[in-house]
Parts: sequence; C-alpha cells; structure tokens
Amino acid sequence: MKKSTIWTIAIVMGLSFLGLLFLQLSYIEDMAKMKKEQFDESVNRSLYQASRNLELNETLRYLEKDVNETERRAFRQDSVMSRSGKLNDVIQHSHQYSVTGKDGTVYSSFQLKTITTKPSTIPKAMILRSDKNSISAASKSLQEIVRNRYVYQKALLDEVVYNILYTASDKPLNERVNFKLLDQDIRAELLNNGISIPYHLTVATSDGREVYRCPDYTEEGDEHTYSQVLFRNDPSPKMGVVSIHFPDINGYIFSSIRFMIPSVVFTFVLLVTFVFTIVVIFRQKRYTEIKNDFINNMTHELKTPIASISLAAQMLNDESVTKSPTMMKHLGGVINDESKRLRFLVEKVLQMSMFDRKKAVFKKKEIDLNELVENTANSFALRVEHTGGKIFTDIEAIDSTIYVDEMHFQNVVFNLMDNAVKYRNPDKPLDIYMKTWNDDERLYLSIRDTGIGIKKDNLKKVFDKFYRVHTGNQHDVKGFGLGLAYVKKIVDLHKGEIHVESEYGKGTRFIISLPVIKN
Repeated sequence: MKKSTIWTIAIVMGLSFLGLLFLQLSYIEDMAKMKKEQFDESVNRSLYQASRNLELNETLRYLEKDVNETERRAFRQDSVMSRSGKLNDVIQHSHQYSVTGKDGTVYSSFQLKTITTKPSTIPKAMILRSDKNSISAASKSLQEIVRNRYVYQKALLDEVVYNILYTASDKPLNERVNFKLLDQDIRAELLNNGISIPYHLTVATSDGREVYRCPDYTEEGDEHTYSQVLFRNDPSPKMGVVSIHFPDINGYIFSSIRFMIPSVVFTFVLLVTFVFTIVVIFRQKRYTEIKNDFINNMTHELKTPIASISLAAQMLNDESVTKSPTMMKHLGGVINDESKRLRFLVEKVLQMSMFDRKKAVFKKKEIDLNELVENTANSFALRVEHTGGKIFTDIEAIDSTIYVDEMHFQNVVFNLMDNAVKYRNPDKPLDIYMKTWNDDERLYLSIRDTGIGIKKDNLKKVFDKFYRVHTGNQHDVKGFGLGLAYVKKIVDLHKGEIHVESEYGKGTRFIISLPVIKN
C-alpha cells in the first residue's frame, strides 16, 4: 500500500475519532452546565422559602404574643335587670366585653344579652319552646359576636403590624433568628427540591459582620456560595444575609454525568489503539524498507569477498597459469584475507541477532582505557595518514581501569574509528581526536573527527539497527547499518552511556562514559 493512501486513511479515521470524542465531551459539558443551573435554581428557591418562613414565624410569634397581651387587657362587665309587667316577669342578663389599648383607646366592644321570662311560672312545654327561642336568639348573638370579633382582631392585627415594623426590627439579628430552626428549615426545603448533600451555613449582618457559623464549617467549596437576604422589608441596616456552600458540589454534579464516562474512555482507547496501529504500520513499512536496503547492501558486501575467493580459486585451478611460490603465496593470502572478511561480516550479523535474543555472554576483565586508545590510534594511523590527516590523542584520565569484555569493547572503538574514516570529506584531510578523562563517578572517552558530519534529522536515528545515513549513492560506503547499533548495545550492556554531537559539514563527536572501578 502506498504511503499516501495510508496517510489518507489515517487522517480520515483520526478526524472521525476526534470529532466523536469532541461531541461526547461537549455533551458532557452541556449536561454538567444544565445540572449546575438546576442545582443553583433549587438552592436559591430553597433559601428564599426558608427566609420567607423565618419572617412568617416571626410575624406569627409577635401576633400571638400581642393577642395574648391584648386579651389580658380586656375587661368584662355583667349586669342583671328585672322588669315586671301585668302578664310576665322578665329577667335580663347583660355581658359586655371591651378591649382597650395601652393609651386607653377602646378598639372594640360587644354585648351579649340573655332574657328570661319568669321561669317559675312557665309550664314545662313552654319552657321547651322558650329554650328553642333562646337557641335562636343565641345563634343570632353568636353571629354578632363573630362580627364583633372580626373588628376586634383587625384592630389587634393593626397594632401587631405596627409593633413588628417599629419594635421587632429594633432587636439585634441574633435575637430575631433561631439559627437551629433556620438550619432545619433550609435542610427541609433542600430535601423538598431533591438536594440531600451536606452544606455549611453562615449568617451575617448586612454590613458583613458574621453572627453565626455552623459547627462543622469548612472553607472547602466556598467558591460556590449561595446567599439570601433575611427580613428584606426591614430597613437596610436591620437586614441579614444567610449564606450556604456545598463542599461536595463537584461530586454531586459529576454523579449525574458519570454514566457518560465509560463511552468517552472507550472512544479514547479506540483512538489511542488506532494511533498505535498507524504508528506500527509506518514502523513496519520503514522496517521493510530498511530490511530491503540491508539485503541489498549485504549482497553487495558479500559479493566482493566471494568474487575475490572465486577468482583466486579459478587461478589455482587454471593450468595455464604458472604456479610460482610467490603467486601461490599471494593467492593464499587473498583467499585467507577475504575469508576473514567474509567471516567478520557474517559474525557481525549473528552478533546482533544474538544480542536481540539476549543470549550474549561477556567475558569481562579489567583493562586500561588509555592503553586501548593508544593501541587503536596506532592501528588506524596509516589509514588516516593516507587521507593526509593525523590522529591526535589526549590522555587525561587518571583512574583509567574499566571492567569490560575486551573483544567487544575493542570492537566498539574500532567501529567508531572505522566510521570516521568511511564518512570522511574526500576534499580535505581527515583528522581524528581521541581523548580520555574522568571524574569521581565516570570515565569518559571522546572520538572526534573532521568528516562530513551528520544532519540533525539523522542524529536520533544513527543508533537504530540497519539505519544508514544517506550519502547520495547507496553503495559508496560499505556496511550493513549495524555498526552503531552494535556500539550502542555493547555500551548499554556495560552500564555505560553514549551520545553523539555533530555539525553537518564540519565533523562528528562520539562520547562514551563508563562507571569507574572503585577498590
């Protein structure tokens, strides 16, 4: 499949997943906002009703108190009057009730009269009929009482309203409010509106002076505070403010939308899985390209020693060629050298395969890094001088003993030096600078060259297996792309570190650090 096709599918699927995830998150946000608005409305409604109940309770309390006081000020006058006639003796009982204010003003007065016509002389049947007449008269008297009572109560109510307006508001807020009753009232109103989570309560005056705070008060969640004015019809200095906040408001809002969380999680998992799948596809495609490149390079690398060995064998078998001792020695040397080269190439591939399977076994021993650097410099001196350059060594390490596998670590240094020679600038001499130094914890080896350098885009990939920096011609530099991968693997297995610095066109520097051996 073409790379452009994979990218098109990846972009379409990625945008689809992102769009789905965005819609779900937007829906959750709208649900949370709607739930918060409902919560705010319910809390404000509950506080308003609780404050109204507080005012009504105060009004009823003052009304009851004032009515009781007024009734105590009422007085009763009773009188009995007899009147004789030719036919009947009439006895009239009169009960008069009057109510006066503190200043002596009579608010209401009503009178109840009972008339009896000489009961001792009335026959029993007449008494019964008289009782009926008395009941009728009493009913009319009761209607009169109710009417007068209404006038009486209205006068009382006028006085109570006056007292509430001008007397009740004179008391301080903490005497007018029963905080425990207010708390119970708020709790009941919240339950009526479907809110059962804990809250914290404070009551303050209109100027912000706090007069009550609930015992378990904490400031958690006080960024969402709900307030309601108490006694809002009183003068402004006499008003109060009740405030509540909910420590667990976020949990309450979240509990209403948590059923949407699994769908978002599954969508996110699918998105991550899709991205991972695309990354794997591109990685496998890159590995396929690298593998093909490796096969091409390996074929080209192996063809040279095989061709040399084959040519030498043909010359040995050709009877027309004179087999002088010098010729035989030369052909034997060619076969031997090319066989070693072929074996080295094969072993290089097998070593990397062995490291991948974690079956490599090291034979570690103590060696001197300074001595290793000097020996390597001497080995590569002719190759570097052939380019017109020179190897410079700067030995500064004092504690230069390292505990490594000598063969593998020597191969590490050889690979770095070999790369410096391979990737030299053909237009100018190659200089290589080898330096050692150490501190209290680590021992360092630096190999710097004046070659062609490495571009920044390639720096992070140079230690990848099979990766080769493109030089314009695929086969102009021999190798499989395994050298630096092998170097990185050996250094890591010796608990060391390696990093590379390079400036394209000016050269490259590799720095290896290893633990110092302590007695």
